[in-house]
Amino acid sequence: IDIGDGIQFQSHPEIATRNAWSLERLKNELARLRDLGLEPIPKLNFSTCHDAWMHEYSRMVSSSYYYEFCRDIITEVCALFNSPRLFHIGMDEETFEMQRNPGFMFRCVRNNPLWYHDLNFYCDVVRRCGARPWMWADKLWSTNPEEYSANVPRDVLQSNWYYKEVFDFNESTPDYLKPEKKRLDNYLLLEQLGYEQVPCGSNWARDENFPGTVKYCRSNISQERLKGFLMAPWQATEKISESWLLEACDIVKNTKTGHLS
Repeated sequence: IDIGDGIQFQSHPEIATRNAWSLERLKNELARLRDLGLEPIPKLNFSTCHDAWMHEYSRMVSSSYYYEFCRDIITEVCALFNSPRLFHIGMDEETFEMQRNPGFMFRCVRNNPLWYHDLNFYCDVVRRCGARPWMWADKLWSTNPEEYSANVPRDVLQSNWYYKEVFDFNESTPDYLKPEKKRLDNYLLLEQLGYEQVPCGSNWARDENFPGTVKYCRSNISQERLKGFLMAPWQATEKISESWLLEACDIVKNTKTGHLS
């Protein structure tokens, strides 16, 4: 559940967006989900590419005020979710290329030493709350594997993501798809480095991506380190996107039962 500024935090009510949920409403919704047999997992994205939810604190990155804010929010969310098993901290797409859009009024990319420092700060707070940190793994696309391995602890659950339809790159692969190979290969690299993974597929670009991801990862990641799969439709939870979201659910179901046409 990507929380962002969508609830009225007790510790930082100043970031609540208009019509943000009350804490009581969120607690009731979490109880309803658990009654359905679902396990609610919180997510807050601390990447500077996706931290608009922090409002003014997104322009205080790596300062004492920023660390205090992040500590407060993580701690409050863990309490609201009754000590969740996992906590997704985001951390994807923190590059200047991803922030070229004119909509970014403030562009910020932490150099690797500071990025690792802050990553481990978030992870330490999450651990103190009794949860396991979970993150997007695309930092490894452009980072030395030895450096990544030395700075990202093995207990941080990794979700690499790849959304195209090709899982066997060769000479006949269209040129426009060849740059995507590094994203697919990241599953193999994370396995070599000994990280546990929850690979992420999507129907955002291609319907066949998710079943292809499951097949590929089951063949290339050890069973002990493969902890499940993640479907990310990347559509708003609004009526206009309902058919897309339900299609994503059907793809997951049919992949699991082997009934995908």
